[in-house]
Amino acid sequence: MEAARPRRNEARTRLLDAAVTVLRRQGYAGTTVEDICTEAGVTKGAFFHHFRSKDDLAVAAAGRFSEWLEALFERSGWRGHADPLDRVLAYVDFRIAIFRGAIPQYTCMLGMMVQETYATNPAIRLACEAGIRLHAAPIEEEIAAAMREHGVTGFTAGSLAVHIMAVVQGAFVLAKAVDGPDGAVETLRHLRRYIAMLFREKAP
Repeated sequence: MEAARPRRNEARTRLLDAAVTVLRRQGYAGTTVEDICTEAGVTKGAFFHHFRSKDDLAVAAAGRFSEWLEALFERSGWRGHADPLDRVLAYVDFRIAIFRGAIPQYTCMLGMMVQETYATNPAIRLACEAGIRLHAAPIEEEIAAAMREHGVTGFTAGSLAVHIMAVVQGAFVLAKAVDGPDGAVETLRHLRRYIAMLFREKAP
């Protein structure tokens, strides 16, 4: 008996989820349309019904990854602390906690894709930038609240949020370079200490 074909909307969802999985594992250049179709269990015809090209799918997959990432961090409860500084530190703590398992399971598809495509594909670059900014926005809000709560001045909440994003993305690169999470985890522990000292030293 022939297996049932996925419905149209289901096929699109499967392609997006497959793209996130394969792109995180193989990178943008190392991923083909065939790889994604095989992972999704759909035909190339179904692929081209929903997406014009691998580039088109990559833009949509960036949004899909961002949705997954925001849901993951919302479930973590990092914003559940009374003190906004504790919320910022809890964000870093959760980043540290998820550095386990295979490298594709904890590194960032957005950071990886933008490194590969920033000079050649503006649409993918913009999609990755949007995802990174989306993720940084609540961190910036909590930093701003912590600065008000603790009377800290001398820098902007946005600049510290960007710094946190830069350290996190750098930690992913380091983990890939050394084929393991230990150095990256220590980098994030330094980030946590830096944030704590920054507020303690700047406070009146």
